[in-house]
Amino acid sequence: MKINVVLVEPEIPQNTGNIVRTCSAIGAKLHLVKPLGFSIADRYLKRAGLDYWDKLEIEEHDSFEKFLQKYDPKKHHMFFVTSKGTNRYVDPKYNKMDEIFVLFGKETKGLPENIMKQYIDQTIRIPMIEGIRCLNLSNAVSIVTYEILRQSNFEHMKETSERLTC
Repeated sequence: MKINVVLVEPEIPQNTGNIVRTCSAIGAKLHLVKPLGFSIADRYLKRAGLDYWDKLEIEEHDSFEKFLQKYDPKKHHMFFVTSKGTNRYVDPKYNKMDEIFVLFGKETKGLPENIMKQYIDQTIRIPMIEGIRCLNLSNAVSIVTYEILRQSNFEHMKETSERLTC
């Protein structure tokens, strides 16, 4: 199974750096959709990603429209993560899919409203108690991607008891 994490116009370099670490640890491809709220050379981004950049498959896209042209949601298993999603993130049967795209919007606004309406059946949410707006972006990426891996029984990952600490 191939996981693609798509960050649409991310704004905070530390979040993206943490997501770099997660994508590296699970073998996911990271897609960055411009405009970015920082430079890829940003020291905070590099610091948060530590020494994982060389283990990461990354693809940049000039705009969300160009990303959707290249990876048509009608032809790919694509899930749009939003607090207003119609499905819980545990509902899709990811283990039946060869390649999955999980899209996350910018920290301050999320994904574009028109896209959410157009692909409403492909929206997923992480349940939260009432009154909480959203989770941190890097935490949300971890929660959703590890559920995808859990459903496939972590099949492509080596588990070891040798790693007791980070």
